[in-house]
Formats: sequence, structure tokens, C-alpha cells
Amino acid sequence: MVGAGVLSLPYALAQLGWGPGVVVLVLSWVITLYTLWQMVEMHEMVPGKRFDRYHELGQHAFGEKLGLYIVVPQQLIVEVGVCIVYMVTGGQSLKKFHDLVCKDCKNIKLTFFIMIFASVHFVLSHLPNFNSIAGVSLSAAVMSLSYSTIAWSASVDKGVQPDVQYGYKATTTAGTVFGFFSALGNVAFAYAGHNVVLEIQATIPSTPEKPSKGPMWIGVVVAYIIVALCYFPVALIGYWMYGNSVQDNILISLQKPVWLIAMANIFVVIHVIGSYQIYAMPVFDMIETVLVKKLNFKPTRLLRFFVRNIYVALTMFVGITFPFFGGLLGFFGGFAFAPTTYFLPCVLWLTIYKPRKFSLSWWTNWICIMFGVLLMVISPIGGLREIILQAKTYKFYS
Repeated sequence: MVGAGVLSLPYALAQLGWGPGVVVLVLSWVITLYTLWQMVEMHEMVPGKRFDRYHELGQHAFGEKLGLYIVVPQQLIVEVGVCIVYMVTGGQSLKKFHDLVCKDCKNIKLTFFIMIFASVHFVLSHLPNFNSIAGVSLSAAVMSLSYSTIAWSASVDKGVQPDVQYGYKATTTAGTVFGFFSALGNVAFAYAGHNVVLEIQATIPSTPEKPSKGPMWIGVVVAYIIVALCYFPVALIGYWMYGNSVQDNILISLQKPVWLIAMANIFVVIHVIGSYQIYAMPVFDMIETVLVKKLNFKPTRLLRFFVRNIYVALTMFVGITFPFFGGLLGFFGGFAFAPTTYFLPCVLWLTIYKPRKFSLSWWTNWICIMFGVLLMVISPIGGLREIILQAKTYKFYS
């Protein structure tokens, strides 16, 4: 759950301002916890049947074909989008580590650091399934807790900057508005567990007496408590100390103590290695299923080798071409994460359970849907504008 999106939260708060920023953070936490509960409940709503994939749930609600067309493209955009962002994050953190540890060394392009990060995935991508990356996933979880704690505690240690300003960074009204839009996407990106929650629940044994939703819900609650302990201190303390001068990645803003910030950046690298695999696994599964079942390829090791290596190479190439952490988060957060995280579970719930009109459940779901749709429409506009502005002054592959 705790992804690299946490590092952009102080920057998002700087674009939202204190009041709206805190409201959006809390509201997102509540809404996404509610929609995650819905996903866990719907996993085994039909006795004797488990919906182990998001698209299977979509097919049950909307029909065989329509369910696929609604869910699969959204899921793919999320998973591919996360993999691209994590390529950039891994490369940036490796570069920051190198620059901190070796101040007198020759400057190395970010491009090469992204390639170094990608090289790990050319190996890890050939692990067979979710259970085989349990160790990688556990270390990733520990790392995310560690670097989140370092991010806010190092900010406290540094103290409030002498020239700190809490007003909006943009000097024009258009800049402020579009920055606000992009920041909403940054917050949405931070809540990303929904896209793989059914696949994770599928690994939990289930019987009519002890359904999987019991232990899964306990896991979700624990995860969300940890999310709150990571997200809120990083966002609030990071913004409090730096104001609107904070970078789009809080660890890039921090410089001292050198050993601690260097260690935090390595933690980020280890974390996004594990997270990349969690989001890449369903994509591999999807591509290989289509090639074998629809296009009649033989399920050989050679097919697996080419599919997975080509996917890693493509995400690496896009990450190298557009290494804009904040802009990518704003764009993908709104365009991809808002549907699958904020309102698609509510649409599924309304379609399947059909709660009574104007009941509490009916109102709750419609409020989440309206908030999610608004997020999906306006966030990508802000994120795309940010990418365009950064691309104007950026030399490609530099």
C-alpha cells in the first residue's frame, strides 16, 4: 500500500494549501478504505465462487464482454503507469544516493541510473507468481516504512526553513489552478492497493466456515493504519518545514545528515523493486493469457522470456524519455487511479447489490462516484500541463 507516491505528498500539499490539502488527504484515506472494504466483500459474494481478478468481478456485474472492456483497460493503464513511475523513482533515488555518497565523482546521467534500476527487473520478472515474490514484497514493505519515517524525522531535524512561505508557488491564477488539479492526482496516486487486492486475496485459503474476507480485512485495516502513520506525518511535516519550496520528491529536498538521506534513498530503491514486480505480475499474466488462449502461442519459457523482457524494456524507455516524477504522478493518479480506486468499486457495488434508493449505502456510493469522476477529469489536465512545462526546459536523455 505505501508506495513511492508518499514522497510527493508534501509537494501536493504545497499546491493545495493547508486547508484543502488536509481535507483531500483525509477524504482520500476514508473513501479508499471504504472502496477497499467493498472489494474484499465482493471477492466471495457468490457462494462457492471466488473473483480472483478485478475483471472477473467486472464481468459478473456488467456481463462477459462489457465487463472486460470496462475493467481491463483501466487496470492495464494503472499497472503500466505505476511501473513507469517506479522506473523514474528508482533511477532518481539511485542518482541521489550516488551524488550524496560521492560528491567529487563525475556527474552521471539520470538515463543510466534508470537503466541500472531496470536491469534488476530483467531478472526478477522471470519469477513464476505472487507467492515467489513474498520475500521481495516483505522487504519492500519494511523499506517503505523506513524511508517514510526518515523523510519526516529528517525534516523535523532540519527545522522550519528561515525563508519558508506557505502561499501558492505559482504566480498566475492559471498556474495555481492547474497545480491544484495536478496535486489531486498526486494524492490519488498514493492510494494504489485496489488494483491487486483481489489477486492478493486469492492467495488466502477460504472455506464456508472461515472465508478469506476475515483475514483479508484484518490485513487491510493494519495496512491502512500504517498508511496513515506514513502519509500524514510526511505530508504535514514536509510542507511545514519547507513550505512551497519543497521538491516533488521530499527526499530530493533533504541533504543532511548525508548518511541517513543516502540510506533512505536506497530504501526507496529496494521498495520500488518489490512494488514494480507486484504491479507487473498481473500484466504478464494478462499478456501471456491472451497470447496463449487467443493467438494460440505455445506456453513455453521462450514466450515468457520475450514477453517479460520486452515489457520491462518498454517501461524503461518511457521512464527515460519522460522522467518527470511529479507530473507523471498527477497524470496517472487522476487518469488511471481515480476510476479503479475511487469509484469503480462503488459502481460495481450499486450494480450487484442494488441498495435501496436514497439509503445510506446509496448516498455513500454516489458521493464517492462523483468525487472520483471529478478527480479523473481534472487531475490529468494538471499533470499533463506540468509534464509539458518541464519538457520545455528538459534535454531528452540527459
